[in-house]
Amino acid sequence: MSEYVLSCCSTADLSREHFEKRDISYICFHFELDGKPYPDDLGQSIPFDEFYRRMADGAMTKTSQINADEFCAYFEPFLAEGKDILHLTLSSGISGVYNSACLAQQMMQEKYPERRIFIADSLAASSGYGLLMDKLADLRDEGMDIESLYGWAQENKKRLQHWFFSTDLTFYVRGGRISKTAGFIGGVMNICPLLNVDCEGKLIPRQKVRTKKKVIEEIVGKMVQNAEDGTDYSGRCYISNSACPEDARAVADLVEERFSHLAGPVEINSIGTTIGSHTGPGTVALFFWGKERIG
Repeated sequence: MSEYVLSCCSTADLSREHFEKRDISYICFHFELDGKPYPDDLGQSIPFDEFYRRMADGAMTKTSQINADEFCAYFEPFLAEGKDILHLTLSSGISGVYNSACLAQQMMQEKYPERRIFIADSLAASSGYGLLMDKLADLRDEGMDIESLYGWAQENKKRLQHWFFSTDLTFYVRGGRISKTAGFIGGVMNICPLLNVDCEGKLIPRQKVRTKKKVIEEIVGKMVQNAEDGTDYSGRCYISNSACPEDARAVADLVEERFSHLAGPVEINSIGTTIGSHTGPGTVALFFWGKERIG
């Protein structure tokens, strides 16, 4: 057991079992489904298939971030045990949770001045955020101290590549991210937008690709272009999806076909209820280490 706690938010979209196996602590975001509140607890309160089915049937969703008081209550038991904390938050380009964590850090540092609390903005989301946490767990297990690990995260987090596509624009229209007209035309023309996370941790539309088959080819092509060492990439690759496992599997199969040196099979996870409340069903996201994001 390490002398410090490695921690993140539930929006890293790995399973509870995965977090436990890697000794990564997490704190849950919140969401509402038709007005009823739930914790974003990795599919424990509501299974992901039920959550996305209810969204597809018209249920309304609303999300809320973790506030400073909740962070304080989460951090305090670790500090009282004499543990230091390194916590990485969901990207500040997507949520204001980084500010809440920093406020809690200040409050807890006053109460536990002998302890060290490091807060880092991951500039990442979903299982890309999870892939970053897994790398940090590797380095911790190899003996890296907390300050060095914090520095490594700050220096390398922009090398984490995120690419997304969606085959269902319904919830992008509902959330106001695209207009009703654009959504209608996109549906008629079978357009699947391809997006990525930029250097500021914001989700940016990059291309409009017609047909699912072509966008699957295109997203894997982005990995060929941007992965560390190209098709000789030897790191982990994660995929997350919102109720479209067949599409996720199609991307994974193509990745495994083109990248023969991966560190194990592609890991497929579910997009959690916080991020999934905004994407709705039909989104696939691909994550890998590669070129630094500069725009």
